[in-house]
Amino acid sequence: MRLDVVTLFEELFKPFVSLGVNRRAFELGHIDLQFWNPRDYAQGTYKRVDDRPFGGGPGMVMMAEPLALCVQAIQDHRHSLGHSLAPVILFSPVGERLAHAAVQELSNATEGAILICGRYEGLDQRFIDQFVTRQLSLGDFVLSGGEVACLALIDAMARLQPDVLNDSLSHEMDSFNPKLGGLLDCPHYTRPEIWREQTVPGVLLSGHHQDIEKWRQQKRLELTQALRPDLLKTPSQSSN
Repeated sequence: MRLDVVTLFEELFKPFVSLGVNRRAFELGHIDLQFWNPRDYAQGTYKRVDDRPFGGGPGMVMMAEPLALCVQAIQDHRHSLGHSLAPVILFSPVGERLAHAAVQELSNATEGAILICGRYEGLDQRFIDQFVTRQLSLGDFVLSGGEVACLALIDAMARLQPDVLNDSLSHEMDSFNPKLGGLLDCPHYTRPEIWREQTVPGVLLSGHHQDIEKWRQQKRLELTQALRPDLLKTPSQSSN
């Protein structure tokens, strides 16, 4: 899978691709990350990519032309390599809330994606209208730029790739995964059996796998009901 990242700050991504278990996704070539700087496509001596907003107001707005030329260059390059047309994704507070279903969908898409990391007050709406096919958000808050959200998406996609996790089925036991009915994951415990006078639930020490799975499923339901009852109303739950 090829992911083309449009960002002014490629340096933010370098530690991410070389540290932790997810680095295997890049070392094994499951995800081919390519970085593009819109400043390389800006005009003039100072290579400006932002300007003051029409109508006044605080902050600066990213200009449409450098972004458009950058995305067009990416599309041309992808075409020359025989890649199919990829969606152009912008990380924005107005986007849909990123969820597991979207991560899984993008992970399964062989065409990959073009990921736009905005900065400042935002992007010229005319660029968004012409080029962006999807907008994603991490939640109801504002970041300094789209890079953090982009890293979150790539991280979530990377761990779904083959041979990345030590146990290839580990991600199926994660919160929100359809294999768990979209529920939150259950609590987990490890050694020692007694820690600061707190003990591990006895069923986890019993060796009875059916009883253990029954306990875990009950805890998933209890935790989801207490913290995220909205998840119990999803189609995946109504069909169970």
